[in-house]
Amino acid sequence: MKNSFRHAVFAVGFLAAAPLVSPAMAEPGGCLKYGAVGAVGGHMVHHGVLGAAGGCATGMVKRHEYRKGLREKAALWDKEHPTDPNQSWLERHRNAKTDEQKATLWDAEHPANGAAPAAPPQ
Repeated sequence: MKNSFRHAVFAVGFLAAAPLVSPAMAEPGGCLKYGAVGAVGGHMVHHGVLGAAGGCATGMVKRHEYRKGLREKAALWDKEHPTDPNQSWLERHRNAKTDEQKATLWDAEHPANGAAPAAPPQ
C-alpha cells in the first residue's frame, strides 16, 4: 500500500512537470502525436492500430490546414506589401521573410477582434 502511494505521487509529479520541460510547439502535432493519442484511445476499445491510423490521418490533416492558413496569410501580406521590382535578385531574397513571419505580421496588422492595428513586431 505504501509503495503504490509513492508510485502515484511520483506519477502525478512527473505529469505535472512534463509541460515545463517540453518546448512549446507552434505547429500542430502531425502524425506522430495524433497517432499516439489515437493508439491510446483505440487501445481503450481494443482497436489500437485503427486508432493510431485514424489519429495519424487526423494529425496530417490538421497540420496541412495550419500550413495552408499560413500560406494564405503570407499571400495576403505579399499582396499588401509588394516588393520593389528595381531591387536585384540578391536584395529581394536577402530581405525575404518566411511564410510564418509574414502570417505573424499580417495578424498584427489585421486583428480579429476589430481593434486598431498593432505595431508590427520587430
